[in-house]
Amino acid sequence: MPKKKTGQRKKAEKQRVRQKDIRSAHNKKPLGEHSCNAAMECEKCNRKQKNRAFCYFCSAVQRIPMCAQCGKTKCMSKTGDCVVKHPGVYATGLGMVGAICDYCEAWVCHARKCLTTHACTCPLQDANCIECERGVWDHGGRVFKCSFCDSFLCEDDQFEHQASCQFLESETMKCQSCNRHGQYSCLRCKVCFCEDHVKRKGFKYDRNQPIPCPKCNYDTHQTKDLSMSIRKHDYGRHTGDGENYSDEDGACGYSGYSGGYNNYNDEDDDDDYDSNEEEDDDEEEEEEEEDGEENQKSENKQKT
Repeated sequence: MPKKKTGQRKKAEKQRVRQKDIRSAHNKKPLGEHSCNAAMECEKCNRKQKNRAFCYFCSAVQRIPMCAQCGKTKCMSKTGDCVVKHPGVYATGLGMVGAICDYCEAWVCHARKCLTTHACTCPLQDANCIECERGVWDHGGRVFKCSFCDSFLCEDDQFEHQASCQFLESETMKCQSCNRHGQYSCLRCKVCFCEDHVKRKGFKYDRNQPIPCPKCNYDTHQTKDLSMSIRKHDYGRHTGDGENYSDEDGACGYSGYSGGYNNYNDEDDDDDYDSNEEEDDDEEEEEEEEDGEENQKSENKQKT
């Protein structure tokens, strides 16, 4: 029979599980809640930006820096793991700073834990925008992630990208390997897979977990749960020579078939109207002359 677990052993196992959950929760933490990606307003130019060691616009140093790992602005630990000891004194400002992160361009406090772990676990290590391909050092805004394809986005392109992210590269929603309906869609590769081709041979899948994409290993989703649309073709009015068209040209670049408005002007319309009036007057005069001749003939007959 196995030995009965003591209270100390049960407590140690619970503590081990709790520490594992804390570490996994830190990795699953949303990107906007990390201290290195917090919002900061410059004291000199009053511009909002990401948490930085120096202002992106005016290069000014902030009076109250924030640690990129723990998020504190004041070190109050008297007997902690601080590299620079300050017994009985609270460290603020640059006295709390220990380094600058090479990835997120933010201050790191002088705590030994922050200095040794932040560079390895910085969430902005590969934070290049998928649209403009700019890194953290190339733009002043915060960094976000697309809720569909889980790619990095800068503050300028986040809304436009997410509004047009749910589309497929193919012209149908069929599996790229066969002609059957694609039940699973990868929002990163923009392709669909059927139930047979989404799984790879020799790969162990977890139960009740999303199936990873066979191309990029990103979690796939069922197509029926998404508002996926296929690739669109933009059609428009073009000229035959490939040059820029103007509003003077008619439909499809042909001015002769645009309702006839380009071939006539106001002067021509006035001339036509005047000529029509003259013809009407001539016809009325001829009718009056014919009526007068008929009346004279009838009077002559009565006299005779």
